[in-house]
Amino acid sequence: MEELYGYSYDEIDVGMTDVFSKTVTEADIMAFAGVSGDTNPVHLNEEFAATTMFKTRIAHGMLSSGFISTVFGTKLPGPGCIYISQNLKFKAPVKIGDTVVARVTAVEKMDDKKMIKFDTICTVGETKVITGDATIMIPDRG
Repeated sequence: MEELYGYSYDEIDVGMTDVFSKTVTEADIMAFAGVSGDTNPVHLNEEFAATTMFKTRIAHGMLSSGFISTVFGTKLPGPGCIYISQNLKFKAPVKIGDTVVARVTAVEKMDDKKMIKFDTICTVGETKVITGDATIMIPDRG
């Protein structure tokens, strides 16, 4: 397993960015439904989903948004960071087989609190599926 690196507050510059990508599978959707308790049939029942505006099953929005957390916890800033807030807008559905790319970009440093505001976005191809921003607290690394 690759060793994870955690950036200190001072090592992060506005404009720094990192990504995580994952192809959403049937197993991912079933596991998320089981863990979260969200058994909405639009995620689990093809017959039901065919009657919706999506015409097929879609992934849970929070499953896709969880990939943003993956970037924060494993890449930028990395291990030990703490989510303070997250705003999300769900722009388009994610379907089984879609590859979601989650990207975070540092946009503002709050020196007095050792917190950083990030723009967050998830895309499938050229389509924005989730947009938003997050505030992350960076632990002392000393």
